[in-house]
Amino acid sequence: MFKFTGKGSIQNCDGVTRRDFLHAGTLSAIGLSLPLFQSLRAMGAVDTSKDERACIMIFNLGAPSQMDTWDPKPDAPREIRGPFKTIRTNSPDIQLTEIFPHMAKLADKFSLVRSVYHSAAAVHDTGHQMMQTGRLFTGGINTPHAGCALEFLKGRRSELPAHVILPEPMGPTGGNLPHGQDAGFLGKTYDPFVLNADPSAKDFKVPDLLPPTEISEVRLQRRKDLRSLVDESVKNFESSESAKLMDTNFNDAYRLMSSTAAREAFALEKEPMSVRERYGMNRFGQCCLLARRLVERGVRFVTVNTFITVFNEITWDIHGSKPFTSIEGMRDLVAPMYDQAYSALLEDLAQRGMLENTMVCNLAEFGRTPKVNPAGGRDHWPGVWTVGFAGGGVKGGRVIGKSDEIGGYPAERPVAPANVVATIYKSLGIDLETELPGPQGRPFPIIDRGFDPIKELF
Repeated sequence: MFKFTGKGSIQNCDGVTRRDFLHAGTLSAIGLSLPLFQSLRAMGAVDTSKDERACIMIFNLGAPSQMDTWDPKPDAPREIRGPFKTIRTNSPDIQLTEIFPHMAKLADKFSLVRSVYHSAAAVHDTGHQMMQTGRLFTGGINTPHAGCALEFLKGRRSELPAHVILPEPMGPTGGNLPHGQDAGFLGKTYDPFVLNADPSAKDFKVPDLLPPTEISEVRLQRRKDLRSLVDESVKNFESSESAKLMDTNFNDAYRLMSSTAAREAFALEKEPMSVRERYGMNRFGQCCLLARRLVERGVRFVTVNTFITVFNEITWDIHGSKPFTSIEGMRDLVAPMYDQAYSALLEDLAQRGMLENTMVCNLAEFGRTPKVNPAGGRDHWPGVWTVGFAGGGVKGGRVIGKSDEIGGYPAERPVAPANVVATIYKSLGIDLETELPGPQGRPFPIIDRGFDPIKELF
């Protein structure tokens, strides 16, 4: 192998850095063959009438308490309803708790599903997988994230990747299972582009848009030219599937590093300070603003992780004692940050005429126990919880489903994680009968049969 750069800083699980794809002659077989987009479109698997649709998935890692946020129980005993008052919104059908005053003014733009549940283990990793892929990781089968499946089926619209994760992938949450944020059995070719940086930092830069420090832009072009010469001398290898896959990743890495459009998309400093402050000068707020910029410039899917881990930081994981969060910590830090950024995102998308073609979904891995625990918090509870949808064809101001009087189980219209993912696919114009090339090349349904979209949202 001819290697012209130093070690990159961003690695995948095989130890191969994105910048390693700029090393001439690197031989690595990663991912599957390129998607046969034209064939899929011809078969009706892809609805091109919705080709302008995009999705911003806000994943509330840690899991908000349904009773303390979007499904208040004002008539329940205090140990059930919690410490927060219920407030009215600008939608007659939606009530929230007082910790979301900005969202209350925009309730006509989003709808809530209050009856999501699952019956698997009450651990974070399980919910992460199911809510982003539609399936639990079983039998060694790792189903791709919805954004990765979208990239496989529709490809990218511009020089930017089709799917971006902000600010970084989910980290440790107490288990050792996949979190559902990669391309799974589709292969690494369709893994998302990961920011791996804090956009609220004063020295914010995107690592993968920077050439290795010892290579100037001129020398970077020479690397590309030299690699072409090396490839010409080994045509037999170039005809192999491994070489084609490596070539795809090399060109993706080079295109990003040399793309003016990519640099422009991530240039938050070009936003007016008033806009940046409206979103909030914190990591989550600036990620939401960056998500809008990316979608505006052609990115099909952006996943925003509200938090990265549940340990030793203030998150939605309100067990009530360290290293976790108290209900007061959620009230004073988490909720104001979320309320500000989420409402700014919806307002911004609406004002720019982007909301109709951009689904914004706020998801979580499970809910919280109906009864407050002795530490003053709430524990894991997959029995029922609330998720939200806005834009992308969704009608605002609606409540679908209902939890029981203590917020413990669905009372009406139970919704499984696969229904949630099916709803995202519907908005994006993906036929649920579509089959992906699964393990050992056998056809694998994009969603298991029998799980339909939540039609009442549209």
